Amino acid sequence: MEFPVINLGKLNGEERAATMAKIKDACENWGFFELLNHGIEPEFMDTVERMTKGHYRKCMEQRFKEMVASKGLEGVQTEIKDMDWESTLFLRHLPESNIAQVPDLDDEYRKVMKEFAAKLEKLAEELLDLLCENLGLEKGYLKKAFYGSRGPNFGTKVSNYPPCPKPDLIKGLRAHTDAGGIILLFQDDKVSGLQLLKDGQWIDVPPMRHSIVINLGDQLEVITNGKYKSVEHRVVAQTDGTRMSIASFYNPGNDAVIYPAPALVEKEAEEKKQVYPKFVFEDYMKLYAGLKFQPKEPRFEAMKAVESNANLGPIATA
Repeated sequence: MEFPVINLGKLNGEERAATMAKIKDACENWGFFELLNHGIEPEFMDTVERMTKGHYRKCMEQRFKEMVASKGLEGVQTEIKDMDWESTLFLRHLPESNIAQVPDLDDEYRKVMKEFAAKLEKLAEELLDLLCENLGLEKGYLKKAFYGSRGPNFGTKVSNYPPCPKPDLIKGLRAHTDAGGIILLFQDDKVSGLQLLKDGQWIDVPPMRHSIVINLGDQLEVITNGKYKSVEHRVVAQTDGTRMSIASFYNPGNDAVIYPAPALVEKEAEEKKQVYPKFVFEDYMKLYAGLKFQPKEPRFEAMKAVESNANLGPIATA
């Protein structure tokens, strides 16, 4: 089983059909794929990585060590199930940016992360259109489905996973599926740790220099009526080396109404009817907040119960 690696540069040549087929297979059978030649310059990615690691060492490493000491985590003997071995920083880009307000960031780093976000936003929207093409949906359908009244939610979680003395007892990040739309990850190319669950086995997502790892969130599973699935994944902490992870989440707007694309329900009407709920994205996120590390199916069921009590208006197409 070869983890899907997709060279986006091939979309412009005679290998376009084969590349689209590879993306389709990855979406249907993996929920994850790795992109090469995605249009973000390698030198720029090196700058993002250098500054992110510098910021961690300067502003966050000591804080993490103090937290570990205060909780006595070096000597744990039993599995810890209520926390993750990670040091994180959240940046919001859309609908409005909070980068100027986040404390402890150098101006240069703020500028670089703003630029990185703009490049990733563009890549996310290109990918959504490739998914539309594979699904037989009109171009722009997914972007519009995510739009709501103020456009998408787009943010970045900058994480560092420091060396962990007991990786068998503390996960870097416990197993979960992502609640949102499409996730774009720039991960460390030397320290591994990200794994996805496929056919009951945990499989490593291979670190690859200058690649962007893509995975699909719960919202795309709903909109595709289950044709594409959000896949469970986790981060296994390592005993040596700090793993950098910069995950950007291109999610629906808070008031976007999410439901299976009618075209996809009709196509499958013979075999199966609409099995997914219709809901407002923000309501799903409120539910997810408390259930992140539990299976997604009960979340979908809970949204169905809400749906039967609420009459959701027509989708905003602005």
